[in-house]
Amino acid sequence: MANEALPGLPVPASADATGREVARATPVLDAILDRAVAIPAPAIRRHVESLRRRNPEAGPAQLVRILEKEYATVLGAAGGAVGVAAAVPAVGTGAGLVLSSSDVATFFASSAAFALAVAEVHGIEVVDAERRRALLLASVLGAKGAATVQKAAAGSGLAWGQTLLTAMPASTLAQVNRALANKFLRTQLTKHVGLTLGRVVPFGIGAVVGFAGGRALARTVVGQSRTAFGEPPADWPVVLRVVEPAADDAPPVLEHRSPPRKHGPARPRWLGGHREDR
Repeated sequence: MANEALPGLPVPASADATGREVARATPVLDAILDRAVAIPAPAIRRHVESLRRRNPEAGPAQLVRILEKEYATVLGAAGGAVGVAAAVPAVGTGAGLVLSSSDVATFFASSAAFALAVAEVHGIEVVDAERRRALLLASVLGAKGAATVQKAAAGSGLAWGQTLLTAMPASTLAQVNRALANKFLRTQLTKHVGLTLGRVVPFGIGAVVGFAGGRALARTVVGQSRTAFGEPPADWPVVLRVVEPAADDAPPVLEHRSPPRKHGPARPRWLGGHREDR
């Protein structure tokens, strides 16, 4: 496959709909990442608002902890479910491997939704796919991902996630995304392959590995979200929407978001997938 990058080789670049150069890894990984970062911003907002309604005494710091627990629970349950399915004779190992493929997509979708919800609590709304993609990959990669962003943002006094989302020019962002995609292909895919095999071990052992593995991946992303944005604000901030500038070498523009509309009852939990905004 000519368009598929191999670990250790440069990640090919292509252009998005605006003509801006973007990093690309492999077709399958690209499709998973593209879907993961496509969750509509209003869905993120509604979820945070629903948690605030259900926890009226919680401030930003408490709400971040609630998001962290929710995220870890979803990943643990998803990983364990794959292992249980593989242990059932009627399902078997072959089906377990198929389920594990969809489980990787669940991991990325849930991780993207979690990271964007934490950004919302910190007063940042970002819709640009490449900024979301960089945030997702850096969070999943752990300390290596954070170091890549910090190196590109040398001299910034902001936490790395805030710099990435609110201050980094698109030209620098493209370089960061290429570096993150390279690192992911070299290191993180190996970890996911190992977890996939562990989940399909028969006799129920895979369920334990799957649950523990899912929780371990969640801990990495949760830890990085804390360093990405720093301490949550003491009070609920005015949310700023990140708007991409016309020039690639200029930082994004920050605009005050309009006050949220009144919404009805909370929709079903969106972690692990999303519905298009109506």
